Amino acid sequence: MKKYGFGVDVGGTTVKMGFFETSGELLDKWEIKTDTSDNGKAVLPDIAQAIDNKLAQEGISKSDVEGVGIGVPGPVRSDGVVNGCVNLGWGVINVGWGVFDVVKEMTEKTGLYIKVGNDANVAALGEMWQGGGKGSKDVIMVTLGTGVGGGIIVDGHVVAGYNGAGGEIGHITVNHDEIEPCNCGQYGCLEQYTSATGIVRMAKRKLAKTQDATKLRDYKDITAKDIFDVAKEGDEVALGLVDEV
Repeated sequence: MKKYGFGVDVGGTTVKMGFFETSGELLDKWEIKTDTSDNGKAVLPDIAQAIDNKLAQEGISKSDVEGVGIGVPGPVRSDGVVNGCVNLGWGVINVGWGVFDVVKEMTEKTGLYIKVGNDANVAALGEMWQGGGKGSKDVIMVTLGTGVGGGIIVDGHVVAGYNGAGGEIGHITVNHDEIEPCNCGQYGCLEQYTSATGIVRMAKRKLAKTQDATKLRDYKDITAKDIFDVAKEGDEVALGLVDEV
């Protein structure tokens, strides 16, 4: 009898979901919006509901689901406790969500076996199992999105670090002169410059400080894609931003 599993990638903008056979074959994939309002309290209930909806749609019993693997954008301890997800409203400022037991919460909401890990770490494991790192036991993966993450695998094992932040390269300080705080509360983190939100932040700051002619001023709500598209057209300001990144 076939067995199934879910893979869930929780991002700051969307939650990507995959429905698999446990052989690794992807049966379906979709995404839902990440609701970061009210300290992100709706994120896990929304995921649980999406899982229930998929099982009902496919006519599959929960007894045929071996488990759910969840990647979250923040450090995760070995016991499944998340030490803050600054791009989800679960950060340092929101103390109630700063340390959060995702495994306990999702087990209660779904009745399924749950494993949780840092998003970049579990992505690196996925690449080692079925992707670009297949056949290798030593893998380094860098993730770029709403934030910047990293996953390090040595001899087939994730280098998690004492607090689950072993691969979190996004919060290495790269600029000691930065005056705007990162979502994590520090200043000058790599993520503030090289993530999708980082390049938009830099673009808005540049446009506010200079009068240089640029097509970027035509956009009301500028995105990282807009900046790269305009740079491809030869726009000097956009090219400068891309060079800085």
